[in-house]
Amino acid sequence: MHPYRSHTCGDLRATHVGETTRLSGWVHRVRDHGGLLFIDLRDHYGVTQCVIDPDSKAFKLAETVRSEWCIRIDGDVKKRTDETINPDIGTGEVEIFIRDMEVLGAAKELPLPVFGDLDYPEEVRLKYRYLDLRREKLHNNIMLRSNVVADLRQRMWGIGFNEFQTPIITASSPEGARDFLVPSRLHPGKFYALPQAPQQFKQLIMVSGFDKYFQIAPCFRDEDPRADRSPTDFYQLDLEMSYVTQQDVFDTIEPVLAGCFEKFGGGRPVNRNWPQISYKDAALWYGSDKPDLRNPIKMQVVSEHFEDSGFAIFANLLKQEGTEVRAIPAPTGGSRKFCDRMNKFAQGEGLPGMGYIFWRLVEIPAEAKENAEHPISKIAAAQKKWFTQNFEMNDESGVEFWRQDGVREGQSQQPAGGLYWEAAGPLAKNIGLERTEALRQQLNLGGGDAAFFLGGKPKAFQTVAGKARVIIGEELGLTDLDKFEFAWIVDFPIYEKDEDTGEIDFEHNPFSMPQGGMEALEGDPLEVLGYQYDLACNGHELVSGAIRNHKPEIMYKAFEIAGYGKEEVEKRFGGMVTAFQYGAPPHGGCAAGIDRIVMLLANEANIREVIMFPMNQKAEDLMMNAPSDPQAAQLRELHLRLNLPEN
Repeated sequence: MHPYRSHTCGDLRATHVGETTRLSGWVHRVRDHGGLLFIDLRDHYGVTQCVIDPDSKAFKLAETVRSEWCIRIDGDVKKRTDETINPDIGTGEVEIFIRDMEVLGAAKELPLPVFGDLDYPEEVRLKYRYLDLRREKLHNNIMLRSNVVADLRQRMWGIGFNEFQTPIITASSPEGARDFLVPSRLHPGKFYALPQAPQQFKQLIMVSGFDKYFQIAPCFRDEDPRADRSPTDFYQLDLEMSYVTQQDVFDTIEPVLAGCFEKFGGGRPVNRNWPQISYKDAALWYGSDKPDLRNPIKMQVVSEHFEDSGFAIFANLLKQEGTEVRAIPAPTGGSRKFCDRMNKFAQGEGLPGMGYIFWRLVEIPAEAKENAEHPISKIAAAQKKWFTQNFEMNDESGVEFWRQDGVREGQSQQPAGGLYWEAAGPLAKNIGLERTEALRQQLNLGGGDAAFFLGGKPKAFQTVAGKARVIIGEELGLTDLDKFEFAWIVDFPIYEKDEDTGEIDFEHNPFSMPQGGMEALEGDPLEVLGYQYDLACNGHELVSGAIRNHKPEIMYKAFEIAGYGKEEVEKRFGGMVTAFQYGAPPHGGCAAGIDRIVMLLANEANIREVIMFPMNQKAEDLMMNAPSDPQAAQLRELHLRLNLPEN
């Protein structure tokens, strides 16, 4: 027999009853049932229940074992009685009667429990990650990650891509984040960099004549951590193709990702019709370039309703250049309590607040009923007409309705029979009946609904508006959390203007081909769009890519507009620019974040839950004690001297 095991802890079934087996694994838990000891033994493959009584020669040793001791047992496979069968595990029909036991590795008192799925401080979990990884949920997440990577790799090979590896030690390159620098021993005073992405190399692979490239690439960026971003390193499905358009890239990656999400998404629906939304529209409608389309709310510009209105704050704002007022519709959010809570949220985000209006069903005043020319009478008549045109009724009372566009189901009441939708809130009082009714109709709202309003220069408030949209969708139950919604964000602007200095710089990827080529660069830089695109899924950016700027003359011009001269371009990107002078093909590609893909599939909110050995939020490895102080001899060999801050 093998010295450690004849079977794994997930192998044994009723067909093995009567056989002798040898298992090795960790003690998941020990239960004392009045003289009988039950030991749940666990390995990578599963859990097997083992039992020992005082007649066994190994009983005294068995009494000493504790959780997470690593042991080997020999025993006989017995069938469980019907009432003790455990249908939740594959080995639940059998148990092992222990004849012999050996302790392979004793365990000290545990700093965190492995049995169960109790919350524990993250710092402890990261310091003892090897114990944390034994826990079922995290163990399953890491196995999911392994299977996802294998699946993506097989799909890429299956559609004609070849896998190539690009260098890890290379030159510094501006990818939008800080580099990790590596000092050179052989070239004192000079530094390599860990690649933020294989960007330049994969483009050079296209110049080299390889038509379709991919790799599961490690990338290194010295970034501030977020819940969906690792602060040091991450992996991406990186790909590049020659002789392609933007749509070709979409058509290539869509079935790869959709198939992976359908396979590992636990049955959650995956939309196959991925809309293409311009960056400008995404900022307007969702306040984000990675919108969560599970939430049906779309923000709208409503400036015309506040121009020269009685609400002086917005009326005065709109007299300034570049300002506007946007509305966030909130179907079913028509209560003062909810509106006040959202107003406090905006104040907590650094804004003065959010204006709001909510609509409620009330009785038409007597004076309006008797006078068809009364403003409220006119509003009520308009509302009745609008309601009839916009809603299909499913009973005579009109208590229930559904929107014809299928956006929302809910309950309201038909504004008829002496009733109308009254606009409430301070904003409504300031702008009057006609303006609030025009707002309600534009936003397609009714009784029990609300709308929130933000004004100023969009860049100053649209991020907060986007966060508010997410909160409103979740709190009002409008967001369908049980599906995957993808959308391409396209037409990114290449340049932006610094509000303080007035200087033009790159807003997004400088290697993107401008739409319109050289001719586009002769006009207003702020109007230049790139063939650049991101893929959003459920509020996260999963993919980023572009059709590349492969023509040296266009590249020089593009960088010149941002203040980079020809010499600077050749110094920083000399290898790639030189290569483009020898017959570079049109090419493009993208990269999909492996960590975020697995995070979504595992339904985790924190990316560290799907990375085997992550850093903490301070970019520290508590288990390996990194970063660490260098030895004096290492610094001398590298000709380096530390200049540390005083604090």
